[in-house]
Amino acid sequence: MQLSRRQMMGGAAVLAGAMAVPALAQAKPRIVTYHDPGCGCCHKWADHARRAGFTVEVRSTSDIMAVKTRLGVPLDLASCHTSVVGGYVVEGHVPPSAVQKLLRTRPRNVTGIAVPGMPRGSPGMEMPDGSRDPFDVIAFNRKGAVGKFA
Repeated sequence: MQLSRRQMMGGAAVLAGAMAVPALAQAKPRIVTYHDPGCGCCHKWADHARRAGFTVEVRSTSDIMAVKTRLGVPLDLASCHTSVVGGYVVEGHVPPSAVQKLLRTRPRNVTGIAVPGMPRGSPGMEMPDGSRDPFDVIAFNRKGAVGKFA
């Protein structure tokens, strides 16, 4: 059987595309984290996210509230840093496992997830004595609806 040049090139393109799919599937999700330059726990949270397999870029801003407002974070859910990943907002010290769940399930009508405040023992807020505050991961949308996510 003889193949024309066009058939060979078409077959090569299909093969190349098939080989690229696993590489794309293994790409690390990219998180962009905005924080006030004076806050150090934000870098600790970013380290947790990196260890969980995310690529994290940390950007300093002198007006973190403007970022939160632009991204639709409800004020009562605010924390010290705000991140964006996969089209969603991640507010505060959210465990990376909850971020992974968010990206895996891609819930409709959800703008993002948040851990309000800075609870002791949350990722990036570990205490030397091991103390922890209970916390929930809250889902929110731009219409103001909130509910427990994890």
